Amino acid sequence: MADTVPGPAPAEPPSAGPAPGGAHLHSPVVDWFEDNARDLPWRRPEAGAWGVMVSEFMLQQTPVSRVLPVYEQWLARWPRPADLAAEAPGEAVRAWGRLGYPRRALRLHGAAVAITERHGGDVPADHAQLLALPGIGEYTAAAVASFAYGQRHAVLDTNVRRVFARAVTGVQYPPNATTAAERRLARALLPEDERTAARWAAASMELGALVCTAKNESCHRCPIAAQCAWRLAGKPEHAGPPRRGQTYAGTDRQVRGKLLAVLREAHAPVPQSALDRVWHEPVQRARALDGLVADGLVEPLPGGLYRLPHS
Repeated sequence: MADTVPGPAPAEPPSAGPAPGGAHLHSPVVDWFEDNARDLPWRRPEAGAWGVMVSEFMLQQTPVSRVLPVYEQWLARWPRPADLAAEAPGEAVRAWGRLGYPRRALRLHGAAVAITERHGGDVPADHAQLLALPGIGEYTAAAVASFAYGQRHAVLDTNVRRVFARAVTGVQYPPNATTAAERRLARALLPEDERTAARWAAASMELGALVCTAKNESCHRCPIAAQCAWRLAGKPEHAGPPRRGQTYAGTDRQVRGKLLAVLREAHAPVPQSALDRVWHEPVQRARALDGLVADGLVEPLPGGLYRLPHS
C-alpha cells in the first residue's frame, strides 16, 4: 500500500549501498507485527489472491479508512475475477465511488479480464505472469506474490522505503522515486527463508504505516529504535518536512470527480446539459470532460449524450 510521497531527498545518499544483511532487524520487526498488525479483510485467509489484488489497487494513494467500505462492497459483488470481467468496465468505475483516481478501476477491470482469459479465472502465482497483467507494475506484482502466495520478493511501497531509509541508510526520507540503490538494499535485507521474507514484507510495511510515519514518527513504539541509523545520528533533517498534498478544490480533478458522480448515479445516458450544471466554468469543465473521454472513463454518444464505458 502507498501513502503520500515525501519531500525531496538526495538521490543517492552516501551510505545507501546494500547492507551486509538484515538479520538483526527481521525478528524484532516480524515479532512486533505479530502483536500489532491491524485486522484488515485482505489479510484474512478467505480473501485469497483476488482480495489481495483488489486491495492493492484500491490502496494506491488512498488511506485504509476510505478503502474498507468500498473493498467490502466490491468483493461481495465480484468475489472472483471472472465476475468482474463479465460486466462492463463502466460498472467498475461506478462501484469505485469516490475513492479517487478512477483509472485504477478500469485497470483492475482489465486485469480481471486478462486473468479470466489467460489463467482460467485464477490470479496467477508466478511473478512474471502477474507483471504481464494490464495495470500491474513492479510493486503490485511483488505485493500480490508475497502477500497472497507467501513468496520471497522485495515489496517497496513508500512506507517500506521510509523505514529502510531511516533504519538502514540514516536519512529522514527516501527519494521521490524508487532508485536502483533502494532496490539493491531491499534485496539485501530480504530474509533467505521464503515464509519469513513474506512476513518481513508485510511487517516492514505496517511499521512504516503505523510507527515510522512521514510526520510525527513514534520512535518510542518502534521495535528497532535502538538500531535505527537515523535516530542514532540525532534525526538529521536532510530534506525538510514532507510535501503537502496537492490542493483539490478548484482543480480539474475536482471537476472530473463531479462529472463522474453524475454519470455514476445515472443508469442511462446523460445529456450534456446535466453535466454543464455541475461546474460553472465552461472551459475547465470541457477540458475535464475531454480528459475523462481520453482516459476511457466516459463514452460519448450521438446526440450529445455521455455514459460510463460499456466495452
